[in-house]
Amino acid sequence: MVAKPVCRLVALLSFLIPLALAPLAAQGVATIRGTVTRAGDQAPLAGVTIMVKGLPGARTVTNATGKYTLVLIPIGAGTLNFRWLGYAPIDQDVTVTDGMTVDIAMEASPVALAEISVSTASREPERIVEAPASISSVEPRVLQNNSSTGQAPMALAQGVGVDLAQSGVTDFNINARGFNSSLNRRVLTLLDGRDLAIAFLGSQEWNSLPVATDELRSMELVRGPGSALYGPNAFAGVINMTTLSPRESQGGKISVAGGELSSFKADGRWAGLLGNGSWGVRVNGGYSSNDTWTRSRTASDGLDLRREYAPALGADSMNIGRSSVEAIPLNGESFANDPFRRAFGGRKPITVLYGTVRLDHYMARSVLTAEGGASQVENEVLVTGIGRVQVLKGFKPYARVALNSGHFNIFGYVNRRTSDSLNPQRSLASGAALIEKSTIAHAEAQGNTNLLDRKLRLIGGASFRQYNVNTEGTLMRLADDNRHDKVYSGYGQAEFKVTDQVRLVGAARYDKGTLFEGQFSPKVGVVFAPNPNHSFRVTYNRAFQTPNYSEFYLNAAAGAPANFSALEAGLRASALGPVLAGVPQGTLFTTSSAVPVRARGNPNLGVEKTRSWEVGYKGALDAQTFVTVDFYSSNINNFVTDLLPGANPQFPYWTAPPAVPEAFRPPLVAAVKANLAPISPLAAAGLTRLEDGSTAVVVSYTNAGDVDLKGVDFGLSYQFTDEVRVDASFSLFDFTVNSQQLGDQLLPNTPANKQTLTLSYEGKHNGFDANVSGRFVAEYSWAAGVFAGRIPRSQTINAAVGYQISPRYRVSLTGTNVLDQKQFQLFGGSVLGRRLLVAVTARF
Repeated sequence: MVAKPVCRLVALLSFLIPLALAPLAAQGVATIRGTVTRAGDQAPLAGVTIMVKGLPGARTVTNATGKYTLVLIPIGAGTLNFRWLGYAPIDQDVTVTDGMTVDIAMEASPVALAEISVSTASREPERIVEAPASISSVEPRVLQNNSSTGQAPMALAQGVGVDLAQSGVTDFNINARGFNSSLNRRVLTLLDGRDLAIAFLGSQEWNSLPVATDELRSMELVRGPGSALYGPNAFAGVINMTTLSPRESQGGKISVAGGELSSFKADGRWAGLLGNGSWGVRVNGGYSSNDTWTRSRTASDGLDLRREYAPALGADSMNIGRSSVEAIPLNGESFANDPFRRAFGGRKPITVLYGTVRLDHYMARSVLTAEGGASQVENEVLVTGIGRVQVLKGFKPYARVALNSGHFNIFGYVNRRTSDSLNPQRSLASGAALIEKSTIAHAEAQGNTNLLDRKLRLIGGASFRQYNVNTEGTLMRLADDNRHDKVYSGYGQAEFKVTDQVRLVGAARYDKGTLFEGQFSPKVGVVFAPNPNHSFRVTYNRAFQTPNYSEFYLNAAAGAPANFSALEAGLRASALGPVLAGVPQGTLFTTSSAVPVRARGNPNLGVEKTRSWEVGYKGALDAQTFVTVDFYSSNINNFVTDLLPGANPQFPYWTAPPAVPEAFRPPLVAAVKANLAPISPLAAAGLTRLEDGSTAVVVSYTNAGDVDLKGVDFGLSYQFTDEVRVDASFSLFDFTVNSQQLGDQLLPNTPANKQTLTLSYEGKHNGFDANVSGRFVAEYSWAAGVFAGRIPRSQTINAAVGYQISPRYRVSLTGTNVLDQKQFQLFGGSVLGRRLLVAVTARF
């Protein structure tokens, strides 16, 4: 099933890439070398980015000794840009000749946050203060300190306006501006342009990220609708991560970390240049293993969730009633013949293994990249709408190819995910083995140009994507399974500089797929920048989110079979008894003693839609102070509901057997509904017949609901000295439900207010760096699938300290939830505790 999309992708790219390379005229090129040091003491500076202006692919990073090499640079006049946070950027004009040396001494200075370059908002690099969207960028030191944890989303935890919900060690849901969920997919997540979503669920598996965060060049988050440029599911934002190229990461690195929760993590990377610098290779890999905070919930009294949440809730845990008893314990545990079905034994650890190989071919004005790799995760537990699922083994190989040049970019990738019958995913609620064999194949081309003396900038592109999904009948009916679905897209953006202070921005995208009707997503905006350090903007966006395969085609057990034998006996003993004479005993409800309770998808679902207005400001008030303020007002409609009885017209209410005389069928149906109502409201609303005519209780999805929401996100950064900085954020959120489906809990799963505060230190001369951060979240209600309850307010303190022993060796101590506040961040998720890790990194 992989062959067809791969062949189509290869055929398309093999046509487009030579076409794009043809105009690149041959010219003389040169190599530039040099060393970057700190002014004053001449200490080498590692991690400084050097790029040639006007050549997007011509960039590198200094190594542990401050040395760098730029290859294949066109001979002639040019400008080298040297940039590193905490140092004043330098533009050095040069006349490029082969073998030249350019040494630079950089002055320490307060971090100039207004000068940070981002690319996600417009799909092109621009100063963060000029970006026409709410956007934040994670700093390199945060990515470095986060690397030892294996928890990439934690790098975003202190971002302005970020909603982060964690369950277990590596299961995260990241959202912005309301309506988070246990399998959130409202924020599109990209790694080097590759969509990381699982094909079947549409959500992310953060534990299988095939790279350590200290190998990322950038990590950016755009808050607010982004479908105008990024298409389906960029509903509430976009996370865009970019890895370091081989020539930006030359040399080797080995990191080893360990600590609480039996945690161990090791990763390494080697990169180098070949063929006189025209080829670059990067190889990286890693392994991690740790215990989990997740616990089995199999006790027959149904009170495991109450006991699990007691450390977080105290006496309030008594408000948690009996919950559904899970059929099986976590992998490695067993009941051990316990009459109360309590789980004993050693949980198997969560393990992650990954490796990638990347090959770059550098040309004068373009870079051709081919990359492949795989990741494998074992024993992680995901919280889903129908209960918890444990992934015994998930294997995710991928391949990517890209051509990047100044004005034309082409890329394509193939993602694969396999959980097969030998190592399936296990529904803890039912014990069922869940198989997924899926492939996503994607190809895209994008171009840009400047017109009218650079006053008008145009960006345009088109893409094709194919999904292949096969669950072998474990999650979808065989008639719906083994699917092959396509999405076609085209997009464009225009930025017109009316004056030096005013820019107009317009973007639009059209997406059409085999599973959804064509969708038009526009964006318009005005950006006013009275000077280079301040900008004001007003924007309007529309976006959409498609249902996932589970919502379209799910076919799974939603609970234990219902026993309606007593109901049948009561009806036979009533005045309706004579009309049931032709119905064999025990078959009124097909098999009355075991009526299936099923969760079913709805193939007629439409897309969720949002429209949003935003007013924002970004600016450097002075050399030390950077402020962002974003007000937004949005409407979301046509929600995909939770699983509800009687919601899907495909499953109308139960009908009496043909053996019942026609005249008596309506009163029999009414009697069944009336008798079920006091004992099982779910069955009273959801009793139906399946496609084969058998009786079942069905819960399914529909589209319903209309909500207005509004909020404000405020961010402040203040640089006390060139070594000490404080960052703070404050967010307010409110919503109004205009309409909703009867029985649906339409909650935003978002606190009304949240705050963050971070104090950081980075010694310029002593090798020490440290930070301590707090995240303060108000209490709020949560409802997602079978899990609904209150999330208590929390105060989470994280900290990190590092010491650069020498240019090649670094040690660090990183702690999450260092005060060990017992908390859960989504209802149905695990109670989280403290995790302290020590890491050692060597570079060579």
